[in-house]
Amino acid sequence: MKPFVVLSTDFGLKDGAVCSVMGVIKSIDPEIEIYNLTHEVTKFCTWTASYRLYQSMPFWPKGTIFVSVVDPGVGTPRRACVAKTSNGYYVVTPDNGSLTLVKEKFGIDEVREIDETRNRLLGAGTDDVAIFHGRDLFGYCGGKLAAGLIDFEGVGPAYPVEEIVTIPFPKPVVKPGCAQGNVAMICPNFGCVGTNINYQDFVNAGFALGDTVNVLVKHNDEVKFEGPVLFHRSFGYVAKGEPILYNNELNWLDLSLNEKNMGETYGITYGPEWTIRIWK
Repeated sequence: MKPFVVLSTDFGLKDGAVCSVMGVIKSIDPEIEIYNLTHEVTKFCTWTASYRLYQSMPFWPKGTIFVSVVDPGVGTPRRACVAKTSNGYYVVTPDNGSLTLVKEKFGIDEVREIDETRNRLLGAGTDDVAIFHGRDLFGYCGGKLAAGLIDFEGVGPAYPVEEIVTIPFPKPVVKPGCAQGNVAMICPNFGCVGTNINYQDFVNAGFALGDTVNVLVKHNDEVKFEGPVLFHRSFGYVAKGEPILYNNELNWLDLSLNEKNMGETYGITYGPEWTIRIWK
């Protein structure tokens, strides 16, 4: 059985971009099964691309090939690569920060730069196109890898894992009775405020389900939310519109409003300049 190919991009679905990528892969081998992670990654945001890989990867069969394309530097000399992860997957992507959380959380055993002389779509009216590497390079190389036309070594030359581009992001500090972290993501559908504070670290610091804790969210020095919040298992432990702190699907703490969008309500987004402090 051939490995699955999973696509993640910021292309959206309003035009033919995603369809073209799928068509290239299917033209290599019609038996390849292609699935969508998302095509609504925040435009040009390689941190979000990294987060979506981290969120989804471990729940797919080993050997799955993720083609992740958020590529603001498309057509420039930035590296195009395939990474072999320590937990058994492949990621075909520009080396521009999209591997940040994959490298940090799962590890990367080896990375290879895509040899465009062998693993780029040519002769299809694409030779002079520099702005659609999602189709002509990443989709094509991922399709060849999934079809077995090349093995990992056939991607191109290896380069040091230490040279992989990563995005600096502050580390959380968790101490007895207090946790300081950052807003790592906002759920695009429900507005949940995702932190980078690990749930088990938080519990080990003396917090227990059922506690009411103090929460402060700031953008630089500007307070965006401050108040008491119940720490519990899920949304239904508070009334509609009330805040709740809970363990999310990645075992990080989330802050949300029950049946209401917290990000929109309080004007909260994400990034290293967004901080969250929780204390008893």
